[in-house]
Parts: sequence; C-alpha cells; structure tokens
Amino acid sequence: MRPALEPVAKRPIALVAAVAALVLTGLSGRYGFHRDELYFLAAAERPALGYVDQPPLTPMLAKLSVTLFGDTPAGLRVVATLAFVCAIVLVGLIARELGAGRVGQVLAVVGAGIGGFGLGVGHMVSTAGFDMVAWLALSAIVIRLMRGGDPRWWVVAGVTAGAAVWNKYLVLLLIAALSTTWLAVGPRDRLRTRWLPVGIAVGAAITAPTLWWQAVNGWPQLTVAAGIGADDGLLNRAMLVPEQLVYLSPVLVPVWMVGWRRLWRITEVRAFAVAYPLVCLVVFVAGGKGYYTLPLLLVLLAAGAEPTAAWLTRAWRGRLPVVVVTLCLGFAGSAVVSLPVLPASALTLSNAVNAEQGEQVGWPELVDSVAIAWGRPDIDDRDEAVVFTENYGQAGAVERFGPDRSVPAPYSGHMSYADWGPPPDTHRGPVIVVHDDDTVLTSHFLGCEPVAVVDNGHGVDNEEQGTVVSLCRGTAAPWSVLWRDLRHYY
Repeated sequence: MRPALEPVAKRPIALVAAVAALVLTGLSGRYGFHRDELYFLAAAERPALGYVDQPPLTPMLAKLSVTLFGDTPAGLRVVATLAFVCAIVLVGLIARELGAGRVGQVLAVVGAGIGGFGLGVGHMVSTAGFDMVAWLALSAIVIRLMRGGDPRWWVVAGVTAGAAVWNKYLVLLLIAALSTTWLAVGPRDRLRTRWLPVGIAVGAAITAPTLWWQAVNGWPQLTVAAGIGADDGLLNRAMLVPEQLVYLSPVLVPVWMVGWRRLWRITEVRAFAVAYPLVCLVVFVAGGKGYYTLPLLLVLLAAGAEPTAAWLTRAWRGRLPVVVVTLCLGFAGSAVVSLPVLPASALTLSNAVNAEQGEQVGWPELVDSVAIAWGRPDIDDRDEAVVFTENYGQAGAVERFGPDRSVPAPYSGHMSYADWGPPPDTHRGPVIVVHDDDTVLTSHFLGCEPVAVVDNGHGVDNEEQGTVVSLCRGTAAPWSVLWRDLRHYY
C-alpha cells in the first residue's frame, strides 16, 4: 500500500525556482563562453549520433538554445538555467515522496538552490547539468516504485533512462548501482511486475542508436574515460571525500548525512543508502571525477529535509534566524566560487577553487593572437595555409570568433575535432599552430617561430594564458600521415 503524501508546496517551490532562474539569468552574460560551450556549438554544426567523448543531446540543446534565444553566452545558457530549475523542483518532489511536508520541501529546494556545483552547472551549458536532472528524475521515479507506486511507472523510468543516455553515459552507473542494491536489500517484491521488462525494453530501444555509434567507432568513450583516470586519477581519488563535503555546500553536510541515515532506516528505500557509497567506491577505483556522485548527494539532501524541518519547528523562534543566516552564508560562498559575481580581474582566489570560472575568460583575445599570426605579410599562399590548435577549446574559439577577424576555420586533433579533419594533404604550409607543448612543433612541423603569446587582459591564470602562437613553414609529412599522431583524447 502506497503511503499518503503531503501536498506539494507549489508556491514556495515555484518561488525558489524563480529566484534561482532570475539570479542565473542576470549573471549569464558576464565573462564569456566556456571552452566546453564552444565545443558543443562546434559539434552542433556537425550533427551525429554521437561524438568520441559524449552523446549528442547536449550539443543539440546548445544549438536549440542559441537558435531560440540568440547566439550569445546569455542565449546559450537559457537551457542550463531551465535544467537547474528542473533539478530544484525534482529535489522538492523527492523530499515529498520521502514524507516531507511543506517546511521540509522548502528546505530541500533551498538547499538544492544554494549548492555550489549545482549553481555552476546551472550557469553554463554542460553535460553534467543535464545529467543531474536525469539522475534526479530517475531517482524520483525509482523511489515512487519502491514505495508502492503504479508499476506502469517502469515505462517512464525506461524513457527517462534512455533519454539520459543520449546526454551522458554516466547514468548507466546509477542504473547499475540501484539494480545491485535493490536486489541486495529490497524491496524485491516490487520487481515482480510485467512492466519492468517493458521499461527495460523501452530504455534499450531509445539508447540503441547512440550506443551503436559508439560500438561501430570502437567505443572511444572508454578511451576518454581511461585517459581521465590515467591523467587525473590520483588527484581525483585524493579529492573524492573533500569534494563530497563541499560540492553542495559545507553548511548542508549535516542535512545530507541525516538524510543518509534516514534512507538506511526506511526499508523500502534503503537501496539508495547503499547505492551512494557504492557509487563513490566505483568512482574512486576508476579515478573518476568527484562530481559524478553529486545527484545522489541531492537525493540524500532531500531525505534529510524532513528531519531538519522537524528539528527547526520544535523551537523555530530561536533556530530559524540561525538557519537563515547559515543558508545565506552557504549561498554567498557558493556564488563566489561558482558564479561570475566578481570582476574577471579578481578571479585569482575563486579560480583556485573552481578553475571552470577562469575558462570563461580570454577566448576573443586568443583569437586576436591567431589573427596577428594570420595577418603576417610573409604568408605567401593563404589558400594552402592551415590554423591548427592543440585542444578543442582553442579550436572552438577560432571557429566562433575567427570569421570576424578574417581567420579561417581551424583544425585540431583533440576529441571529435580529429574526426572533422585532417586538412587536405595539399595544404603543406604555412601552418599557424596554437600550442602549449613545444613537442608538437618539433615532431610535426618545420621552420617554426613564435609570433604571439596569448594574454587574456585580466591576469587570469587559466589554461590558455601564456599559450604560444607559432608560424611554421610546413609539415614534416602529409597531414594524412601526421593525423594519427596528432589525434588525442585528453
């Protein structure tokens, strides 16, 4: 028998969501595009069932957003803002599903709204932002099923999971974890329904095209994941626990810890209490990013909202001011490290905590440096000249800002840009190379000299600050021969 639920706190939830949307919209035009956003826009111009490092949904949504709202950072980020609003609402609904009343639901959505990582992915377009929505939506459906909901929700779960795979394959980790823990700790009787295989079949049918693309292309996503683990695995493992404490906000740690204990004590949803440490363990072993676990932290937050509300209402006159001040401080800290509230020239501190802030600064200036090289009078044959970049951010920037500076479309061996090249073998030089690794020059190009150094003009120490733009007279071999060595995934 499904337990009765409290009414949805529609107005307070809508108010929190509206405030979040206003804050993000007001700040969305500051700084500039992020390197990943430039890459998504480039990918959107080359529609496919998949790309080497991601499925196609995020580029599709990026294209939709700039088409509807304008080809600017603010226009692009409308879909990110909407995704964050959906995540806030879903956290409130999960809290209600777990028995929260009006106050508990409000605490849950406020907590979701002030979390640093959530604000960060709500500010700019990323696969992680849409993945957060997908995990929360799937979790809400599964919790309903665990607590005796209509078994036809399995079909909705299949549709949700299938759509999520089109955005990021990481949702398969959630599905595997919940499948394992549900079988281990129950309630197993809720799995005895004909709607479960129907839901699985629907999900498999939806995911088939993009998984087929990965299969016929040699599963490049696995290569990318292995590269992340090899390059950053040690640091990711060392930071996994600290990141769990700060990704929402340090002030919310007691709430989600209480939430974990509550999930453990509720037999019907105990599988979620076991799934969170299981996912953490898998991420640790694989050397994955700590934020992979964030959506489950939001589920724990939702579970802890009702006990927190009960504690608050027992002595609300004395405790409410403390809670309000604490939440405000939590939001202020999250905003500084996740949102463009500071002048770009003051990013040094926040950039040390969240490097993604700095990656929104300096892309037009980088292309200005490329334009200096391209405008050199000693470039004899521009029809056979090539602009080559080391990474997709540089290539995306040249593709986005280059036409206004008379710079041609770039080539790169990074990620899916490698699939969109190489240049014709007839284009043997000159070559303008944007690089931060001199071995790229000495191994593949001839007669190179530096002609410009990138300066973002704000003193922001991001990945591109100090990048060198060199002019090379030719290539060491035809592009078709070089391309295998120039291709890289990380």
